[in-house]
This record gives sequence, C-alpha cells and structure tokens, in this order.
Amino acid sequence: MADVQAVLSALRVFNGAPDKTSLEEANTWLQDFQHSPEAWTTCNVLLLSPDAPPPAKLFAAQTFRTKVTYDLDQVNSENRMALRDTLLAALQTYHTGPRTIIVQLCLAVAGLALQLPAWENPVQTMIETFGKNPATVPVFLQFLTLLPEELNTNTRIPLTDEEYGERAPKLLTRNAHKVLDILSMYIQAQGVTTVIQREVFGCLRSWLVAGEVPPVDLVNTPLFTFAFEALDIDELFDIAIDVLCELVNETQEIQDNIHVIQVVLPRIIDLKSRLVTDHDDAEKFRGYTRLFSQAGETYRTLLVEDPDMYYPLVTAIGECSAYHDLDIVPITFPFWMRVAQMLGKKATVPPFFQDAYKTLMSVVIGHLRFPADISTLTGQEADNFRSFRHVMGDTLKDCCAVLRTDTCLHAAYQLITTALAKGPNNVTWQEIEAPLFAMRSMGAEIDNGDKVAVPKILDLIPQLPSHPRVRYASLLIIARYTEWINEHPEYIHTQLQYISTGFEDTDAEVNAAAGQALKYLCQDSKQHLVDFLPTLHTFLKTTGFKLIQDDRRQVYEAIAHVISAMPMERAAESLRTFALDILALVHGVTTKPNPTKEELEQASNGLENLETMFYVIRSFGEELPSTCQNSCGEAWTIFDNFLLKFGTNYDLAERATRVIRHGITFFGNAGLPVAPSVAARMSQGFDATGIPSYIWIGGKIVARYGDEKQNVELQTAIRGMYELVSKKAVSILSVKAPGDIPDVLQDYIQMLLPLVDITPNIFFDQNIFPSVFRASLAGLTVVHSDIVFATLDLFRAIIMHECLRPDASGTEHTQWATVIRGVVREQGYDLTGYLLSGMIGEFPEDAIANVVSIFRVMTTMFSQEMLQWLPGVLQQLPSASAPNQAKSQFLVDLTAAVNERNYDRVKYSILTFNRMSRKARERRRVGL
Repeated sequence: MADVQAVLSALRVFNGAPDKTSLEEANTWLQDFQHSPEAWTTCNVLLLSPDAPPPAKLFAAQTFRTKVTYDLDQVNSENRMALRDTLLAALQTYHTGPRTIIVQLCLAVAGLALQLPAWENPVQTMIETFGKNPATVPVFLQFLTLLPEELNTNTRIPLTDEEYGERAPKLLTRNAHKVLDILSMYIQAQGVTTVIQREVFGCLRSWLVAGEVPPVDLVNTPLFTFAFEALDIDELFDIAIDVLCELVNETQEIQDNIHVIQVVLPRIIDLKSRLVTDHDDAEKFRGYTRLFSQAGETYRTLLVEDPDMYYPLVTAIGECSAYHDLDIVPITFPFWMRVAQMLGKKATVPPFFQDAYKTLMSVVIGHLRFPADISTLTGQEADNFRSFRHVMGDTLKDCCAVLRTDTCLHAAYQLITTALAKGPNNVTWQEIEAPLFAMRSMGAEIDNGDKVAVPKILDLIPQLPSHPRVRYASLLIIARYTEWINEHPEYIHTQLQYISTGFEDTDAEVNAAAGQALKYLCQDSKQHLVDFLPTLHTFLKTTGFKLIQDDRRQVYEAIAHVISAMPMERAAESLRTFALDILALVHGVTTKPNPTKEELEQASNGLENLETMFYVIRSFGEELPSTCQNSCGEAWTIFDNFLLKFGTNYDLAERATRVIRHGITFFGNAGLPVAPSVAARMSQGFDATGIPSYIWIGGKIVARYGDEKQNVELQTAIRGMYELVSKKAVSILSVKAPGDIPDVLQDYIQMLLPLVDITPNIFFDQNIFPSVFRASLAGLTVVHSDIVFATLDLFRAIIMHECLRPDASGTEHTQWATVIRGVVREQGYDLTGYLLSGMIGEFPEDAIANVVSIFRVMTTMFSQEMLQWLPGVLQQLPSASAPNQAKSQFLVDLTAAVNERNYDRVKYSILTFNRMSRKARERRRVGL
C-alpha cells in the first residue's frame, strides 16, 4: 500500500500546475518505479482497485506494457503463465474501456505472447476468452490488430533473431487462415454494427500490412466483397479504401498473383464512375484517387504491356490528376513518374500513353496558374502553392521523358502564343506565367543541341508583357537555359540585355531573378563573356548601387566566374580592378572620423562581395601573377586599420575575417610576410572583444604557416597569440557557461588542433598547457556535435601524441611527455567524468569510437589512477542514464582488465557499459 500511495502522490503532481522541477522529479520517480520488481504487484493493485483514479489505472497498464518489454526477466519462468492470466483478467475487467487501457494491456499481452513459448497458441486462447462473447469481441479485435504491429515494430523486446524467427510464425502465419475465418464471420454476423465492421477492417489491414494474409485467400472470403460494398457506407469508406490499397500492394509480385489481379483489378476499374457521382465529396474523391493510383503504380507493367485493356484505369488516374483540390492531385504523381520511367526506355510510346501524357501536361500547366486575384491567398497558402508548383514541375519532367522535351516545350510555347494572340487587353499575366514556369521546370531536360524549341522560347521572351511576375519567370528560364546558351553564344548578347533590364525593375524579386540569371550565365558561359567584363564593371559603378545587397553579391559572383576563365595575368588585372574599388570604399570609411550607419553598411557589403569573388576564384596557384605580388601587403594595411577602428563591431569583424580567410588561401606563401602582423591583430582583437572569428583566423594562420619554423617573427607571433587567446578563453569561461558561448569554444578548439599538430613546442608550454587542457574540457559539456567531435580529436591528439610512445627520444619529446603526464594526472579525473557523462548523455553515436580510444590509452598509461578515479566518477553519473547495475559491472570489468593487463578488455567493458546505459535511456524516452 505504501507503493500505491507513492505512485498516486507522484501522479497527482501532473494534475495541477507545478513548477518544472516538481514535474521532473515526479517523472523521474515514476520511471525509476517502473524499473523496480515491486511495480508488477503495485500496478496490479492499481488496476483492480475501483477507487483508483483513471490516470493511475492508465499508468498501471502502461507499466505492464513497459515491463513486459524490458523486465520480463524479473518474473520467474514458473510465474509467467500466472502473469498472463493476470493480464487477461485485467482485460476482462476493462472490456468496456477506456480504450487507452485496453490498448496498453493488449500490447502487454502481445509482447508476452512473443516471449512465452510455453503459451502454445495465444491467438486461440484469445478467441476462447474474448472472441465468442459479443461484449468482449472489441477487446479481441484490438488484440488481433495490435499483435502483428507489436511483433514487427517493437525492436526493444529482448529476443535473438533465431528466437524471433521461431516464435513469430507460430503467432502470425499459422493463425492467418483462422483469423480470416473469424473476421469473415464477424463482418456478416447478424446484428453487427458499423463500429465492429470498422474494427474488423482495421484488423484485416494490420495483418495485410504484416504480409500475413495471402491475397488469394482473401479474395475468396466475404471480406473482399464487403470491402467494395463498404464504399457506400460513410463510416466504413476510409478503412475500406485502406484495406483495398493494402490488398493491391500485397499483389505487387505480378506473375505470382496474376489470377488474383484478374479478380481485383476489374472491380477497381468499375469504380471509375464514382469519380463523377462523388465528384463534390473531396474526401471520397481522395480515397478513390489513392486506390486508383495504388493500382496503377502496382500494375504498371500490365498497363504498359496492354494499354488497350487497362486504359480505363489510366484515364481514371488522369481525372484524379485534373481534380481541383491540389492536396489530392499529388497522390497521382508517383504513378506518372514510374510509368514514365518505363515508357522512356521504349523505342516507341503507344499512342494512348502519348495522349495521356499530353493531357497530363496541359492539366499540370493549368494547375500551375495563379488565381485571378492572388491577394485571396493567405501567406501560408501562397507558400504551399509555390512549393506545390515545384512538385508539379517534376511531373512535367516525367512528361518530357515520354513525349520528348522539345515537344513539351513547344506545347508550352504554343499556350503563350495563343494567349498573346488575344491582344494585350484580353490576356492575363497568369496565362503567360504558368507555361513559363513549365518551361523553366523542363529546362533541366533540354537537349543542348536543340535548334527549334529553345530558340523560339528565347526569341519570345523579350516580346512578353512587362508584368513583374512574367519578367521574374522569364529571367529564371534564362538562368535554367544557360548551358544551352553556352553552346549557342550568339544568344548571349540578347540575354544580357534582357537581364540588364531586370536589374532596372522596381520589383525586388525581378532584381533577384536577374542576379541569378547573370550568375548562371557567367558561370556556364564564362569563356564567352570575357569581353563583356568592362561592361559589367561599368554597370556596377553606375547602376549597381541601386541593387539590394543580395542581388549585388550575385553580380560579383557572376563577374568572378568570368575572371576565373581568363588567362592568369589578365585575370589578376581584372580581379585587382574590382577589388580596388571595394578596398577604396573600405579605406574611405576607415579614414572618416564618424562614418554613418549607412556608410558602415556599404563597407560591410563591399567586404561580402570581395569574399564572394575570392570564394569563386580561390587561387592562382603558388606563383602569383606580377599584378598580385604587392597586393597582399597593401590589402592587409587597409584591413589592419579597419579592424583597429571597427574591430569591436561583431558584424564588421565577422565580415573582415571571412575575407582574410579567403585571402590566406588566395595569396598562399605570398601572405607569409604579413602573417605575424595578422596573428597579432587577431589575438588582440579577441582579447579586446571576445569575438570568436578572430581565433578562427588564428587557427587558419597556424594551419597555413605554422610549419615555417625558421621564421622566428612568425613563431613568436603564434606563441603570443596562443598565450593571449588562451588567457582570454579561460577568463570568459570563468564567468560564462560553456553552453552560452559555443561559437567561442568551437573556434578556440579549432585553433588548438593545428597547434598541437604543427607547433607542439608551443602547444605543450608548461606555463600555458595546464590551463588550456582545463579550458578544453568545456568542449565536452556542450550539446553541439561539431564541438564534441573537435574536442575529442584534440584530446586524442594529446593523449596519443608521439612523444608518449615508448620509442620516443629527444629532449623536446621528453619535456612534452612530462608536461602531458603531469596534467593528465592532475585533471584526468575530470576528463574521465566528462567522457563517460557525454557518452551516456548527449554525445553523438559516432563519437563513441573516439571516447573508447581515449579511454583505452588513458587506462593503459594511468592504470592505477584510473582505478582511483572511476568509483567517484561513476557515483556522480545520474542513475537515470547509467543504472547502478551497469556502473557496478563496468567497474568490475575495467578492474579485471587492469589487473590482468588485458587492455583489449577496456574497449569491451566501456562498450558494454554504453549499451546498458543506452537501453536505460531508450526506455525512459518511451515515456510514461
């Protein structure tokens, strides 16, 4: 009774409006209680107590299901049949409901049936106990419905594959005929209600999904006939459609099921007339669409081989595709895609299918059309419609596969010319925009050698109305057709002119489309656009300032693509021309005493544009052209002064350092003379601001130039940066939680990684390394995969450093090894705790291998220390994640590994500990 009252007390916490701590404590207590052996008896008392509140009874039923899954080993084998009887008695008690309790108890019985070979025929037992009394038939049907689902989806039940393979067929396959017989009896029983019939169909569907009902057996039962009759009963319509769809799915092995298909398919085709009679009932139309599409997709080989016989099914699916409800239309798309894949491989396409796909293409383009009054769409509706248009675009590609792309493009072209023939006062922009969108969608399928359809489209574009939506669609067509344009450079000038007018449009989306078109045109036709570069430069200086930054950045990206195709010397001159414009802007802002917000924004945008150009061009190689020889020093002077003045501004610092990052790649060894100055500025910037992008660049400098051991100035700068940055990082961590500064932690760890690898003489400085080691431990405490992986890599590099190898020699190696051993002995307890806590907590699954590697080396090197650390570490781990049994076993296993000096067992022991902990965590995630 004490346990009963404790459970009731914990559950009462959830009824009020308690604080978060109380909820968490109550939840943890209840989950711990579910683990206990006493829970079996306590929950039985709660279930049978008439005075127990409903939440307590539901909790008791849920606990039975959970314990059957995880804790059946707590019940002696001789008592398990008694447990079965207890569960069946509880089902008898609750046969009238609530349904939630019935479901949990049925799941418990199903899980027990799988694990209890002594129970010879659970299905027959359930028939005898519940299946013969009309009052308890719903319980029996619920059990039958859940049995295959539980057996096929509950992977947490602890059975081997061999045990499962032996037991599951006894429960399911051997009872399939019996289940069909009893369901057939129920479906036509005198006085049967639609409620019972719906549950019968739900049960049948469950066994079909599990693959336990042979279609040939089903079609010879009253269930098959009634499934079609049930389509006339509103309450049974949806579940009848579900059953028929699953039956079709189960006959997908065509040759094996051809005789069944010859019975099923005509009955489905006969439903085609329902598309007319039920046209205004969207839900029924959806059901028929599902059934027709499932049949079409499953039997597509029959349709393609004998279209004359099965064309009514194809036309039925075509009618569904033409339906006005755009939530229903996509159900048909997988059918059209799969049939198109088959037809596309044929030398000739039957005329019937050509007509079907021509009709489909017209239907889809019609669906693409925006409403006459676009303002009638809410924001979400507009987003949904735009997303749906792209899905329809894929179906247009299927049409291209069947009809050939040029045919489809020409059809869309004809729709536009027909609309334009009405005259400017009689044509709407929607009539033109929809086929334009179709042309864009089909653009990926065009033949670059096409000389008919594509030229007509590109010649037509400049003649189209100047409506923003039309211009937007036209520009995106150009963006999609740039590979074709590259093969036909005579079209470049005209397209550039049209793109240029797009930048002059007052509509922001048109500007963006123009930027995209220019970017792809320059990317794909860069070798043809070299002579246009001065025009683009003039455009930027005269018109570019009118563009919003996103569009201006795309122009710079386009220009960079052209530069990348030029001979090196000329490319360097062109890059310098555009870069100097930007640097002059940055320098001008720097020299102003009090620049305005707008001027600072212009400088930031300029830096973003320069970054974009560097990103595209990347590098000219180790031997820079003469034009670039002095550029690095000149540029750094501007950046140094800019950061000195504005480096406390997070956004500006971020922009500047991103350009510097690409500059390191671009200039390579030519950047070596300024590297010490850059390192100093980065460390000073971080020390003054705590902005992490400074140390991000610090790490890039070490990675690129750290090997220059003879450059005393650079090595001194790197050492100073390491010391100053580490001191600042430790300072920040003393006042902020690691989870509050993930960006700082990530960039700090990323700076340390090249340091330990390239400059260990600096990294293992005995005056700095201990505090660096402690600060790095913070990286193991954050819920951030990239940081965790980087931090584990860092500790692996430390613990497994070559200086610690038995064959290591030399004064430096000895000094470093002494420093490492001293720090690990001092801080190894904390490292061990963070490793184990993270492993059983929030570390990604892929990180476990690193944890094992580090742990194995630490145990090998510091065996006695590890045995001293481990009891305290394990005691601090939460029992919710690491059960006491798992902790004890881990300690025993690891101690044995150390005492036997069998360090291969360390891996086994930690993986076993992790597996036991993961099982406990998964159980808790299932919830109450």
